[in-house]
Amino acid sequence: MQRITITIEDDLLGEIDAAAKARGYQNRSEIIRDLARAGLQQSAEDAAASGQCVAALVYVYDHAARDLSKRLVQNFHGHHDLSLATLHVHLDDDSCMEVTALKGAAGDVRHLADHVIAERGVRYGRVVMIPTAPDKKPRKHGHRHG
Repeated sequence: MQRITITIEDDLLGEIDAAAKARGYQNRSEIIRDLARAGLQQSAEDAAASGQCVAALVYVYDHAARDLSKRLVQNFHGHHDLSLATLHVHLDDDSCMEVTALKGAAGDVRHLADHVIAERGVRYGRVVMIPTAPDKKPRKHGHRHG
């Protein structure tokens, strides 16, 4: 076993400590190891996805982080073929949440999501991917709008 040093925001450490207490962990190392294992397992499952998918990318970020908004826009412009729509929500004075609907090849969607979540200033991110049938046309639903 190796000892490492990491930097964690005070709020996140508070959440980790609260979860550790609620779940009966004896120390921070135990819960952080379990959370890391769970994250790695989820990442492996997500990476195994192939084919076409739709997805929801949800992330919370510090809107004042240096050039973060510009980097996020560049990520999405570089993958404009995947992005369908984005919802932007102001959470408080420092934080914004965005929910972006994505559609495309699972590997491409995962790649974009990973890059967005990894941006410095993004505090939390998760992508939910749902497989879709390839080359299926939108169904007609038998009534008119308008």
